[in-house]
Amino acid sequence: MEERFFAALITCFFISFGVLIGGSLFGSLSAYITGQPPISEMMVSAQRLRIWAIVAAIGGTFDAISNFERGIFDGSTMDLFKQIMLIISAMGGVKAGVLIISWVTQGDV
Repeated sequence: MEERFFAALITCFFISFGVLIGGSLFGSLSAYITGQPPISEMMVSAQRLRIWAIVAAIGGTFDAISNFERGIFDGSTMDLFKQIMLIISAMGGVKAGVLIISWVTQGDV
């Protein structure tokens, strides 16, 4: 595996992590401004942002589908493996973000 791929894995992890944490924090800030409970809104925002954090981390859905197609139909299994690893890395970032949000809010997300 090449060195750029490992950099992409780390980048994918932290992009999904940042989208989830940042979106939850700003969602709770907007709830505070509008007079709603910010802690529960932070938990709800984290729940809603999971899939969007993964999509943002892998760079949109069209590239992922294109890489899967190339891996399956053109026999390029390395592209398919790399795309699966990027998605797993993004899911790890989301899971780490959800754990931090649940620790901060003292509740289950």
